[in-house]
Amino acid sequence: MSLLRLDSITRRFGGLVALENVSLEIPGQGLSAVIGPNGAGKTTLFNMISGFMPPSDGRVHFDGAEITGQPPETIARRGLIRTFQLVQLFEDLTVLENVKVGCHLHTRGGLWAALVPSRAARAEEAAVEAEAWRLLAETGLTAHAHSFAAVLPYGQKRLLEITRALAARPKLLLLDEPAAGLNRSETDALAALLRRIVKTGTAILLIEHDMNLVMNIADEIAVLDFGRLIAKGKPDEIRRNPDVIAAYLGTEEAAHV
Repeated sequence: MSLLRLDSITRRFGGLVALENVSLEIPGQGLSAVIGPNGAGKTTLFNMISGFMPPSDGRVHFDGAEITGQPPETIARRGLIRTFQLVQLFEDLTVLENVKVGCHLHTRGGLWAALVPSRAARAEEAAVEAEAWRLLAETGLTAHAHSFAAVLPYGQKRLLEITRALAARPKLLLLDEPAAGLNRSETDALAALLRRIVKTGTAILLIEHDMNLVMNIADEIAVLDFGRLIAKGKPDEIRRNPDVIAAYLGTEEAAHV
């Protein structure tokens, strides 16, 4: 059974059709990827899934409910959490505080309760802090817990953004180009982290241009070209698909991924 289902999603900007009649199902386990050339409509697709942009036509279903047009915060509370192409952190907060912000999505009183000196609020805040430390240990950021997010190297900022997203307890984690700007060792560490996340039961859907990364970690790949879904399948199937080779990979690239 699919966790996320897109039914004939279309998005128009005036006379421009950014996405046309895209239907796609994402399972509730494993790692799925969306690839395609620049301008194919990948980020527009994520924006419609996560509530940052309504579709012009079509429906979005998540975890058995229709979420078409719902605001991002409502969708996030359902368990669909995303990151962005450009890292978005609270740079004047510490690494630990950034993760605690994600944890507070599911606390009874949210961030406000952390400021109220009641016994229940203190107990809840202690649980939040413990969970934040656990996640920092899982993603290798414990040593930076009390550093301000602004001073982290770029690769660790990417890692912090994913850690904060995990703090929100996602059922499905949407990652928009998580390897962008990372060097090879950082990309390898990212791949290992994503595999660990999937093993815990959280499904992942990512957009990525690093084809070696995608082919090595994805269970299923969907390919967009000029706003249309042109292929979907296992990495080996996508690697050999003539439409994908023509539109995106190219013959030489396909031979090396």
